[in-house]
Amino acid sequence: MNGSVRKPIIFGKIPLSLESDISLKEENGLENSSPTVGFGTFGKRKVDNGELFDNVQFKKPHIDMSSGDWHGNGILGKRPLALNHIVGQGDQADINGPSSSKKAKSFDVQEMFEKARISGQQYSGNKANPGASGKIVNQCSELNVLSDSPEETKLKGELNGVTESCVGEAPSSSDGDAGYDEASDLSDEDNYEPPSSWIPMKENVTLHHGHKAVLALASDPAGARLATGSIDYEVRFWDFAGMDASLQSFRTMQPCDNHPIKVLQYSMTGDHILVISGSAQASVLDRDGLEVAQCAKGDQYITDMARTKGHIGALNCGAWNPRVKEEFITCSIDGTCRLWVTDQPHSHKSIMKTRTHNGLKSVPTTCTYSRDGKCVSLACRDGSIQFWDMRRPCIRPSMIIRGAHQSGEDITSIAYSYGGYLLGSRSLDCTLKLFDIRVPKESLHCASDLFCRYPVTNCMFSPNDTMLLTGTSIAEKGGHGKLHFFDCNSFEKVNEIDLFNSHVIRTLWHPKLDQIMVGTGDGIVKVFYDPGRSQRGAILCAAKTKKKSKQVEVVAAQQIITPHALPMFRQDKPKSVRKQMEKDRQDPTKSHRPDLPITAGQGGRVAASGGTLSSFVIRNLGLSKRVEDDQDPREAILRFAKEAADNPYWVSPAYSKTQPKTIFQGDGQDQSDKGEEKT
Repeated sequence: MNGSVRKPIIFGKIPLSLESDISLKEENGLENSSPTVGFGTFGKRKVDNGELFDNVQFKKPHIDMSSGDWHGNGILGKRPLALNHIVGQGDQADINGPSSSKKAKSFDVQEMFEKARISGQQYSGNKANPGASGKIVNQCSELNVLSDSPEETKLKGELNGVTESCVGEAPSSSDGDAGYDEASDLSDEDNYEPPSSWIPMKENVTLHHGHKAVLALASDPAGARLATGSIDYEVRFWDFAGMDASLQSFRTMQPCDNHPIKVLQYSMTGDHILVISGSAQASVLDRDGLEVAQCAKGDQYITDMARTKGHIGALNCGAWNPRVKEEFITCSIDGTCRLWVTDQPHSHKSIMKTRTHNGLKSVPTTCTYSRDGKCVSLACRDGSIQFWDMRRPCIRPSMIIRGAHQSGEDITSIAYSYGGYLLGSRSLDCTLKLFDIRVPKESLHCASDLFCRYPVTNCMFSPNDTMLLTGTSIAEKGGHGKLHFFDCNSFEKVNEIDLFNSHVIRTLWHPKLDQIMVGTGDGIVKVFYDPGRSQRGAILCAAKTKKKSKQVEVVAAQQIITPHALPMFRQDKPKSVRKQMEKDRQDPTKSHRPDLPITAGQGGRVAASGGTLSSFVIRNLGLSKRVEDDQDPREAILRFAKEAADNPYWVSPAYSKTQPKTIFQGDGQDQSDKGEEKT
């Protein structure tokens, strides 16, 4: 063999250069060369018959791509089902001879699953005879499409598992009717619950915001707090865990001066709340109502809206990004929708200009994000719904639904389903429509004769995406405001909640609390819940008792200021009610502090139980020494006087030299002396 021929380096069973090896053999005229497969060798080695390995002819393994031997893995790409082609079993077969070669049997996967499907239908059709369904596994085993190699046996077990999952677990035919489970024969109709039973409307509580219409509702993701906004410029914060049955808000504020509140929305983390009012500047508040950021206002004398830092007209709507907690959008009557970041409120991040079909400016009336935060949807006054892809430059919309609603009427709300494929829209043209954004040419369903008076009337999906709900206002000819529920499949009206003498403007179905909050036109917020299905929220405050209000007497007195008066003649400065109550609490006369228990002496209220705590404990312990608490303390001390006089140890020796002699005698001795003198 020519020494100039370079031999390829082989490691494991992976051929590193098959093509280069074949080309080297052709150039040197060698029929046999060193193998390109093997393990643990870099040169010649002998086979079982004693010949050199170089004398064995090498053949390149052939894999037929069209024979169905390749199976999509889904993660690692495609892999061959006949694993012996990869691990080198085909080349080893050429070494040992053609008699020991093994080839993978070809099979048709579609035919296998078709047989499994037919067997499953036979099983479902012969439920009355469960013994016949035991043949399914045998039918699958009769396919015989794989050999008994370890890899193929594993794959065969996977296919059998898929087959069994398709047709279900087959009961044993030997058990007969005894092995049949009657519970599995329950049809879906027996366990079916109508969609109307999913609506939490058994109980309700009323939150009084004011006397004007409530236009905005927002609840944090945890459902602990609720924020309401109204035409009266006020925003109220409600804490369900801190409220009692009186249902009072814990904070009231006017964040946007004298502008009605249109939209309120909590961020994805619940730490910030977006406030959209009738002004041109949106505000961001923290959880306690303190202002975090305020968007800049644009220059109204510039015609190109892209060159201004903010909006120049009243805002219509706004929304938080569901994926990025610092990002939100706002749309205005100036015909633009701007993207903002809370850290940089002095200027917008990007701008979107809405246009009609002929290129004129169109006013966006509402806006929202898709569920993944990658798309911004804008509903315009010309009746179109435009979709902007945020991963691309905001130059033109990626998709437009023209004629979604009547031109000239505001689209009050658009909402995505939780699945992300359905889109509901509400308009002042008294219609509610359902779209599939995958087929956006025309609406799937449409409901008409839904009168609404307010341009902020919204629609939203139920947490399980089975219903679409919206509210209606009181018409001029009379009637009641109602909350309607429509089935997303058939778009038939499932149920409705009648609110007497009030408009239904805003609705909010919290997915975690399973409670429906409704903002009405008379300044109240109705919270509907089901004690069996709902959790926390209004249930917490409805069960608490109403706290007693403290009656604080305030006496109006004229204060005379005398700065140079003596301290005893000066009047105290007026203090707050809290400090005055704390001061009165320290005064036992004003606070009527109860008498303290007796700790010494005898008698009193606790004398019957021992007088002191130590005596009470000693008596209960049953000590032999009797503690007499009702005796006179003087008598108890004089009882040891004789012993102290006979054996002076503590006191008497100290005063033995300085103590004067007693002059006075006792009464008994004086009387005896007087008697002796008389005698």
